[in-house]
Amino acid sequence: MMSLKPRISGFRMVSQGAMSMSISERYRELVVDVKAALAEMSGASGEEEGRELREVRKAAEGISELYEAVGEIPRIRLEGDLTPVLLKAHNQLDRARLLLEEQGAADRAAGIWELEQKIYRLLNDL
Repeated sequence: MMSLKPRISGFRMVSQGAMSMSISERYRELVVDVKAALAEMSGASGEEEGRELREVRKAAEGISELYEAVGEIPRIRLEGDLTPVLLKAHNQLDRARLLLEEQGAADRAAGIWELEQKIYRLLNDL
């Protein structure tokens, strides 16, 4: 099983090094990262979908809704439109992370934590 942390950390380093990335680009990158985490967790899980996987799936579905439209949202409306979506996704990822920590899956929990930090940084820049 591959750990989420190296892949997500690599994205984080790119994001921090590319401060000229627009909010839309960073949002789309976040969507891709959450979907990658979901795919990895889906492949690593057994037959039955656990609560942590359902929470990550809900987060991925929620933020994916604006994937295409985010580039069309006027800058003045970005904060109002993205904040509720990002906060909800953050809460869902946080629940998933706590469940993973309870299960002793520290590597996977750390990967989810990295996604949460990406959301915080994006929210701070809105």
